[in-house]
Amino acid sequence: MLKNVPHQLSIYSVLYDKIPSDHILKVVAAHVDFTFINELLKDSYCKNLGRPAKEPEMLTKILILQYLYNLSDVKVIAEARLNLAYMWFLGLNPEDDLPDASLLAKFRRHRLKETSVDDIIQEVVRQCVEKGIIKGSGLSIDATHTHANTKKKVPERIMKHLGRRIIRAIEAENRTLLAELLGEVPNYQLIEDHHEAKQKMKTYVEELISKAENHVDLSCLPRSQKAINEAREILQDPKFIAQKGIRSLVDKEARVGYKSQTDSFYGYKVEFAMLPETRIITAVTVENGAYVDGGQFEELYRRSKACGLPIREVYGDKAYFRKAILDTLQTEAVEAIIPVNACVYKLDESRFSYNKDSDQWFCEMGNHTETKVHEKYKNKNDVHCYHFVKSQCAQCPKRLECAGKNAKKKVLRVGEHCAQYYEHSQFAKTDQFKLKYKKRASHEWKNGEIKRFHGLDRARGYGLKSMSLQAKLTALAVNLKRIAVLLSFCGHAVWQQRATFTAYCRLTSHFMQVC
Repeated sequence: MLKNVPHQLSIYSVLYDKIPSDHILKVVAAHVDFTFINELLKDSYCKNLGRPAKEPEMLTKILILQYLYNLSDVKVIAEARLNLAYMWFLGLNPEDDLPDASLLAKFRRHRLKETSVDDIIQEVVRQCVEKGIIKGSGLSIDATHTHANTKKKVPERIMKHLGRRIIRAIEAENRTLLAELLGEVPNYQLIEDHHEAKQKMKTYVEELISKAENHVDLSCLPRSQKAINEAREILQDPKFIAQKGIRSLVDKEARVGYKSQTDSFYGYKVEFAMLPETRIITAVTVENGAYVDGGQFEELYRRSKACGLPIREVYGDKAYFRKAILDTLQTEAVEAIIPVNACVYKLDESRFSYNKDSDQWFCEMGNHTETKVHEKYKNKNDVHCYHFVKSQCAQCPKRLECAGKNAKKKVLRVGEHCAQYYEHSQFAKTDQFKLKYKKRASHEWKNGEIKRFHGLDRARGYGLKSMSLQAKLTALAVNLKRIAVLLSFCGHAVWQQRATFTAYCRLTSHFMQVC
């Protein structure tokens, strides 16, 4: 049950006067109103029953402090007891008690949903946009990787743990272990052939499951039944044996991803949208390590647009060169500052050029196409076949080299979207594009900041939900830190303007006296 109580009415609150006015927490609190959090999370509390609960606003602020200074649950409570600025930011009196550290985990798990954190990020950015603190018309999108809070294991070791879990569960619930379930566990480390080792361990677990179902009444053993179902589900996954699926029983949702052809990682991918001018994060999504960049573009763009800023340009690397993304930006009248991906668009532009008005291709010798045929292929992308003028190709000195020995004319086969890509590729070669694309470099700075100083290089917990909360709370914390920096710059600029104006007035007064 939520209960509104007055704060900071103690006579000891005069101690807060010692906090400097330019402290980051004072600057943030003076320009961002967090009272909306109580209204946002009120439905997760009972209105009339239960003891008075700790305010969601205060608990959210504790989490902000935790991710702002990269502290653990226990450490942030211990630091807050000794730090006047922390207590002032939380809205407490200096002598007030802080909640137990275990309450933070319960608050994250049961009250603070992923969508709630998204709404908090969006509302904070929207407030600052309305006050003129945050400006800009560009949006940069990129993904960064985060290592899982566990090691990846080979399938043989995972299957050994699955068998051990089944045996221990039956022994704990049945109070005894049947002799039929006892047997020698294969030592997969002595088998040189990995394929043979995997098959032998898989056979061992399958036989163990069969023996358990035949000799034990699992209807009365829910824990044992759960362990068996889990093992069967993992073994039936075709990606498991191929080492492309689950790699740890501690964190079942982490996956192996690749930063390059030879450099891999095990964990998650955090994809976020950011305003490059001010380096403010507007939206965050989290997927497993095998995620392909750009899959959540629609969600990121929608949430960024809801922050209240007019988006006129979108910056991204080659991974975002996709028709779906380009079409969305074209529909929204947004300029796509995205370099061409050679894997998607393959055309020798030194030999062929395109005229969108006449829908014709021209070769390097000046010949042009006259007809177009649309060909469909099963399980493949559609192709447009452009036929060059036969009479022009017959007299061309490069006919044999271009069309072939037996062909009478050149037929250019291109993807159905090649014409659209060609127009974008020409824009990507201009100096205007290259100058604008430099703004995307600010995304790399932000990646380094959230990893090096705010702990996003490694997951704090296990699972996709825990990783999502960590990434979004980190984004909220770095946003508030950046807002404080922007306000400091604004204050410094105002001070410089005032100083310049004062000097100008003094000089004018002196000039008038001389005259």
